[in-house]
Amino acid sequence: MKLSYIAAALVASAIALPPARAQATYKRDLPDSLVKASKITEEVAAATAQKRLPKAKIEAVELERENGKLQYSYDMKTEGKSGIDEVNVNAVTGKIIAVAHETPATEKKEAAAEAKAAAKTKKP
Repeated sequence: MKLSYIAAALVASAIALPPARAQATYKRDLPDSLVKASKITEEVAAATAQKRLPKAKIEAVELERENGKLQYSYDMKTEGKSGIDEVNVNAVTGKIIAVAHETPATEKKEAAAEAKAAAKTKKP
């Protein structure tokens, strides 16, 4: 009899618990100084981005200041679709700022531009 109560309690708790996060790991670039300035946690922003593109998988996130706004930029990949979708979430309000699709060619150009800018900042 006690065994059936234990089994029932286990089943009830399994149903009541939220499902495990389907995607736990991806590349994160979250500078401490910007994390301190944000009002929205990365987890909340990730859920917002995932809600916007539910079939996509987050590949990377970057917390950055762009056009005067503090934002989380998510690179998201949808299986069977070329390129990535970038979802920008305001790190202060939690609202989506923009969603844009980047083709593989656009991604390559953006990576080259970022590498060039990084090289400039490293030179004395």
